[in-house]
Amino acid sequence: MRKIWKVSTNVILLGLVSFLTDISSEMIHPLLPLFITLLGGGGVAVGIIGGVGDGLSSILKVLSGFLSDKSGKRMPFIFSGYLLSSLCKIALSLSTIWQHILILRPLERVGKGLRTAPRDAIIADSSVKQRGRAFGFHRAMDTSGAVGGSFLAFFLFYFLNFSFKRIFLLAGFIGLLALIPLFWVRTKRRGKRILSFKVSLKELSPSLRKFVFIATLFALGNFSYMFFILRARDFFPSPKLSVALPILLYIWFNIIYTLFSFPLGILSDKVGRKPLIISGYFLFGVTSLLFIWGKSWITFILLFGLYGLVYSLIDGQQRSFVSDLAKEDLKATALGTFHTCVGLAAIPAGLIAGSLWQYVNPEATFIYGGTVGIISAIVFLNLSQ
Repeated sequence: MRKIWKVSTNVILLGLVSFLTDISSEMIHPLLPLFITLLGGGGVAVGIIGGVGDGLSSILKVLSGFLSDKSGKRMPFIFSGYLLSSLCKIALSLSTIWQHILILRPLERVGKGLRTAPRDAIIADSSVKQRGRAFGFHRAMDTSGAVGGSFLAFFLFYFLNFSFKRIFLLAGFIGLLALIPLFWVRTKRRGKRILSFKVSLKELSPSLRKFVFIATLFALGNFSYMFFILRARDFFPSPKLSVALPILLYIWFNIIYTLFSFPLGILSDKVGRKPLIISGYFLFGVTSLLFIWGKSWITFILLFGLYGLVYSLIDGQQRSFVSDLAKEDLKATALGTFHTCVGLAAIPAGLIAGSLWQYVNPEATFIYGGTVGIISAIVFLNLSQ
């Protein structure tokens, strides 16, 4: 398998971990906004839960990245992060009011915050000359699990009549299985380093700081996927179909994301990261604006497909670009800084999107996202010249 994909054993193992974890996570994600509204939450609740979850996890991304670089250890952060997320998913099945989700969802994202930067650093260290390929492979495995998890959620809900809570409980136990491949991941021995957290941030290159600023600007408009699902739900009046069909659209989103992540990662190794990231920002803006007119099944198939293409253009390429610009001994710190800035921007992004949704109208949410996406593409294009 290693020869077929031309990536290291570590990348394959971490890809398998992400595959299982995303089966677990994506059994929950398409149902979560529907579950929040079922428990009495409105647009603001959806925005807060989505934004605070990503923001809180991202505070830990830079801290875990820094501590990983300083201690010379990666695996304790990775293992504990995956474990915490799985336990929170199990606890989520016990929620009875939306405020429970407000607590558990950020805690689950804390697990993601602990593991992401050290894990990405291992991927970067294991694939020095082909980082685009490695990150593209990892994203493809990640989103393959997302497709499987979303389809499993659809099957359990639509055909077996599983409740949301039973699906969440099963998802938590699948997440625990993802811990197993971690025992075979091998990392380079690194000694402890005397490293000042404040100084290490200053040591990031000017070009990296500039990109983090642009990515943060984009993140201010890149509101939670949950609003896209709620938008689709509103046009399917049947109670069962209003849950099942948005799940299918979410599956379609992940299929497109999966199909394009790996080839676009390879392409970025050849043509550079900037053109793909700029295209992704612009396409997000256009896609958000088109959601204003989405009112049919066919239209939503097209729009969720474009949404998947956006993420395949942006997600892995941004991580690869940060790795390219980072100093060798501060790679995890650089990745953590990037994730933190982008994640912190998710808090106001969620609040703005939720407030527009609840107090103005859903169309205003997508106008906001579309405008910020297009502006981000223009800023990056001008600053990169």
